[in-house]
Amino acid sequence: MTKSDFFQFELLKKSKTTKARAGILHTPHGDIKTPVFMPVGTNSAVKMLTKHHLEETNAQIILSNSYHLFLHPGNKLIKKAGGLHNWMNWNKPILTDSGGFQLFSLAHLRKISEDGVKFKEPKTGSSYYINPEISMEIQQDLGSDIAMAFDECSPYPCSYQQAKEAMDRTHRWLERCFNAHNKDNQALFPIVQGAFFDDLRKESSNVISSFDAVGYAIGGVSVGEPDDLKYYFTDFTTDLLPENKPRYLMGVGTPEDLLQIFSRGIDMCDCVLPTRNARHGSFFTQFGKKIIKNKEFEQDFSPLDENCDCYCCNNHSKAYIRHLFRQNEANAAILLSIHNIRYLVRLSELIHEAILNDTFDELVKEKLNNFLKKNNN
Repeated sequence: MTKSDFFQFELLKKSKTTKARAGILHTPHGDIKTPVFMPVGTNSAVKMLTKHHLEETNAQIILSNSYHLFLHPGNKLIKKAGGLHNWMNWNKPILTDSGGFQLFSLAHLRKISEDGVKFKEPKTGSSYYINPEISMEIQQDLGSDIAMAFDECSPYPCSYQQAKEAMDRTHRWLERCFNAHNKDNQALFPIVQGAFFDDLRKESSNVISSFDAVGYAIGGVSVGEPDDLKYYFTDFTTDLLPENKPRYLMGVGTPEDLLQIFSRGIDMCDCVLPTRNARHGSFFTQFGKKIIKNKEFEQDFSPLDENCDCYCCNNHSKAYIRHLFRQNEANAAILLSIHNIRYLVRLSELIHEAILNDTFDELVKEKLNNFLKKNNN
């Protein structure tokens, strides 16, 4: 059997006025309607949520972190358990990242060579080594539906020479990843690098597009750059990638981001933000992000968002959740996490339907205007 027996991307409709697309990505563990937001389950669990909670958000696909799972409990143990789907008891698609971004964030604890990356685990100081072949072995052991190529991400800001060296190494590593990857029921996505330089992004897009992959990712964004740069290079890069394959923007996921990047032709995105925000007491609404501990919610018996259909909004008030948060009750973070993830998943669902119904422009205008009203108050 070949990749095409397990994966297929159907481009259902394109927006008439933007680059937004509605599609379906068929995978071994189910179909994914795009555009899609993907919750992050770093350690094979989305923080604060049980499987039941996660299923209730209607998440179509989740991420797990191969770097962290390689360290604990180890990819061989998860393989022995039957792979991530059995390990987590999650029957929908899973995407695993390669570990490249995590190693990028350990700048003071890692050493990059042509062969790979030697690094120390921050918690224990133990030394480890990952290269393209090892990354492929880890992800194939984990058994995710989509694996990511091992890449080198450039910081922001960085020099042209730094960006080019990291990009060139990423391209050389990409060939090694494809040579090492032999699992037909697992897609391997290459990653565009090149930092914030037009010619490098164009070169990288051309190189990765030469590999016949199921889909393609855009990396090296959301690394501290301003929003205008993030959106410009998203827009610039999507034009350079194959139209008949899904496009994944890595590490991006505020409600505003979803509206902006899906308008620019992105099909998939992910972010740890919804659960991280929840643990710090903030939540998404149609009028922007709000803070549950604020005094204004002390006697507010309405749901977090009047238009939300999540378990939290159907059962509890802002006043109740504020009380839980101020008393350090774990349920506060659980409820806010359920809401924040469902908010982004539902926004993606609304965008998918709006593209099909030719109402995408109206939806984006309404949502962005509401966010702007909040920011101007």
